[in-house]
Amino acid sequence: MLLNTPVARDTVQSLGASRIREVANAGMGRSDVLPFWFGEPDEATPAFIRDAAKNALDAADVFYTHNFGIPPLREAIAAYLSKLHQPLGADRVAVTSSGVSALMLVAQLIVNPGDRVVCVTPLWPNLTEIPKILGAEVVKVPLQFGETWELDVQRLLDALTPGTKAVFINSPNNPTGWVITAEQQRAVLEHCRKHGIWILADDVYERLVYDGARSAPSFLDIATPDDRVVSANSFSKSWLMTGWRLGWITAPQPLMADLGKLIEYNTSCAPGFVQRAGIVAIERGEDVITHTLERYRAARDFLYERLNTLPGVSAPHPKGAMYVFFKVDGERDTLALCKRLVAEAGVGLAPGSAFGEEGEGYIRWCFASSLERLEEGTRRLERFLAAR
Repeated sequence: MLLNTPVARDTVQSLGASRIREVANAGMGRSDVLPFWFGEPDEATPAFIRDAAKNALDAADVFYTHNFGIPPLREAIAAYLSKLHQPLGADRVAVTSSGVSALMLVAQLIVNPGDRVVCVTPLWPNLTEIPKILGAEVVKVPLQFGETWELDVQRLLDALTPGTKAVFINSPNNPTGWVITAEQQRAVLEHCRKHGIWILADDVYERLVYDGARSAPSFLDIATPDDRVVSANSFSKSWLMTGWRLGWITAPQPLMADLGKLIEYNTSCAPGFVQRAGIVAIERGEDVITHTLERYRAARDFLYERLNTLPGVSAPHPKGAMYVFFKVDGERDTLALCKRLVAEAGVGLAPGSAFGEEGEGYIRWCFASSLERLEEGTRRLERFLAAR
């Protein structure tokens, strides 16, 4: 390569491209392909949320807002979280332009080049790649495959050695549906307090749990305002707003001034008319979440039971989120397998290798879909497997 060849820095060049996108690009635009590759529902955002954005646009809410978000939305988020967890003030809430932007902002806030960051995996690749973009070392602690995906909490604690900067935990987990228990959270928090380790909790799926609880166990349930605990969340999953790109951060108050600087230098602010839709979603959206849970619970149970009737397929029972992460005997190259499923069976699934080395050999199926479409998808998969 010539010395003057225009290229990105080495760390960026070394990042892997999205394998989910690679599969989706092979099937997008084909009417004969059933898409289950992305983590989004087959239902649109409810009309009352869309109408709030339309009304805000008609009122010319198209100008810059505060870096932290408009006060009514920050107050609505704080009130919402106070009901779910412990009381907290709006001064600890920052609105962001998407959940993934929230994750990047938090990482920029606490991670230095050369820092050691621990991640519980398999994991949505953005969470493992963000620390690498910032020059950190990423250490992975894999979940264990069985009837459900489970965490060996002692293995995680052993990985959280003195000098570790942060642990990234996504629960309920994408892609496995694993949910950390309250007991495990207490053990992790106490250990991190002892060693001064930050906890970054990706809580985007916290309302998508199927045990009857209002939300998944959260570090916000047990952390004090001074703990090194930061939560990133999003409107995408609970309120069917994936394309709106609206999220938030809950952080210790002493971080907020510096967080405001980073928001300014990344996006400046989230769009005002989108924030108005967020207020309506939080204040009037509990019925949306109830409806979504009912749909997803039925879809999860159907898909879990149906997949386990297929020869050579082993599917753990997900406790949360919107995915079944299953394996097919004899298949190790899941990217190639998922491309074949698109081309030969008309089924779009996500390869496990998209979620790191620990995900290879598994396939993610997003069940945020109608039972009819799931049934047709499993029929196509069954025919494909029988013809191998």
